[in-house]
Amino acid sequence: MDIFDYMRTEKSKGDSPLARRLRPSTLDDIVGQEHILGKDKLLYRVIKADKLSSIILYGPPGTGKTSIAMVIANTTSSIFKEINATTSGKKDMEDIIKEAKDNLGMYGRKTILFIDEIHRFNKAQQDFLLPHVEDGMVILIGATTENPYFEVNNALVSRSNVFELKPLAKDDIKKLVIKAVNSENGMGSYDAEITDEAAEFLADMAEGDARHALNALELGILSTERNEKTGKITIDLKVAEECIQRRSIRYDKNGDNHYDIISAFIKSMRGSDPDAAVYYLAKMIYCGESEKFIARRIMICASEDVGIADPNAIVVANACAQAVERVGFPEAQIILAEAAIYVATAPKSNAVVNAISAANEAVKKFGSAHVPDYLKDAHYKGAAALGHTGYKYAHDYPNHYVDQQYLPDAIKDEQFYIPSDNGHEAEVIEWFNKIKGKKEE
Repeated sequence: MDIFDYMRTEKSKGDSPLARRLRPSTLDDIVGQEHILGKDKLLYRVIKADKLSSIILYGPPGTGKTSIAMVIANTTSSIFKEINATTSGKKDMEDIIKEAKDNLGMYGRKTILFIDEIHRFNKAQQDFLLPHVEDGMVILIGATTENPYFEVNNALVSRSNVFELKPLAKDDIKKLVIKAVNSENGMGSYDAEITDEAAEFLADMAEGDARHALNALELGILSTERNEKTGKITIDLKVAEECIQRRSIRYDKNGDNHYDIISAFIKSMRGSDPDAAVYYLAKMIYCGESEKFIARRIMICASEDVGIADPNAIVVANACAQAVERVGFPEAQIILAEAAIYVATAPKSNAVVNAISAANEAVKKFGSAHVPDYLKDAHYKGAAALGHTGYKYAHDYPNHYVDQQYLPDAIKDEQFYIPSDNGHEAEVIEWFNKIKGKKEE
């Protein structure tokens, strides 16, 4: 590196965003992620020992994926190369692979290739990497905000260890904010201070995203005038509120977080928690989710998780689906909330799901089982001669019920629908007991 390269590098460091300047240089500098970077954990041990194999780091923005990669870059004896899938292509990878072959052949040094936003590579670009990862020519570090099991080539995933990063704890972000105010690499040269209340607020509003909190802090320090008495820049609660405005809600309708919120919404209705159901509903609406999509989820839950325990649930859900199409937002949110609350507070049963699942299995196993002759169509001349006789008409018997075999002989004793003792299904059980009792009399 000549003097001009050195000066450009140093200048770029000073001009970098605060979050970039504060990136850790050692494992012990990393905040949070104890579940994968605790001193007894696999990832910590392999980085420390410089024995890394290919890995994929998966987690929300601002949780430390790139920071971990940079720590590896600072500690490894291998050659470290970095590209971003949003701006790089196959040609960049070809150049790196060629260089990796030369370095391994001439100097015996391996190459670590860090690909940020790896899910942005298309299938062909990911496929290009595969043989070079497989034969160890490069050690891959992929970073992604999307679930790699959905968005990354299955073959690459199977040849890598996947580590999931969690949103940072509020206390961890608060520590980073305070450190940023005083750190020489951070905003230390601005002679600023932050109140505990403001630090607490920024940490809370960041929702696990350290970068979001640090960007707000940097904006606050750069835009706030010095106190005339103390000469300091003071970041108090008012300044913090102005800088962060409101919570940044992550919800990419094509992304992993999208499915997580939908999953939580459905599981909240299934779990009979109307408060959680309405919360996740509001979050989906706030982030622009389609009202038709939400209504379909409610209809499915009404059948799958309520079923005959409350037969009106599907009626309400279906009416909701029709109504939101006619009304539209913002009023549609009231209709969706009514349906979600109804399903959440309804008695639950998955007996319908179990019944159709068991019946499907029976069809696969006994699909050729014959319909009993007396159940076959008898409304044509010659049916009697074929033996299509003996059917007992249920309405001719007490309680409109008669003991009669309807299933084929091969599965005549199977029971697919087993009602629960919740809601209307308790009445179903009572009715069955009544007619069976009448029959036994």
